[in-house]
Amino acid sequence: MELKGTEVKSVRASQVSLAEGWVMAEFAPLRLDLHGVHIAEYPPAGRDRQHEPLRVRKLLAKRREIERLAGMMKAKGVALVPLKIYFKNGFAKLLVGVGLGKTKSDKRQSIAKRESQREIDRAVHRRR
Repeated sequence: MELKGTEVKSVRASQVSLAEGWVMAEFAPLRLDLHGVHIAEYPPAGRDRQHEPLRVRKLLAKRREIERLAGMMKAKGVALVPLKIYFKNGFAKLLVGVGLGKTKSDKRQSIAKRESQREIDRAVHRRR
């Protein structure tokens, strides 16, 4: 990851939220970008040295890795999701996972399960 000084200090202090983040891989130009990850400001740095908490951050990777991830993103319903930030030999690393969206049959199963649970809850509530 390409981070500024205050971002590194915040990451070391576990002031990171990956919940809303995603990774964008592009062929032209060949690049990986991290979007939507909130890295809190580092208060001891002062006002004029702060970073923007939600800025787009560049991810550093080998060309083949970027091409592989960009190829995966071309498929419909595939997203790259940041899973974990950790330090190795003084460098901040990001673990990226490939998320697959639900298919139509998966959605039908989820709806059927939710409706049956609703009916069970209604029946239990009526018995009381």
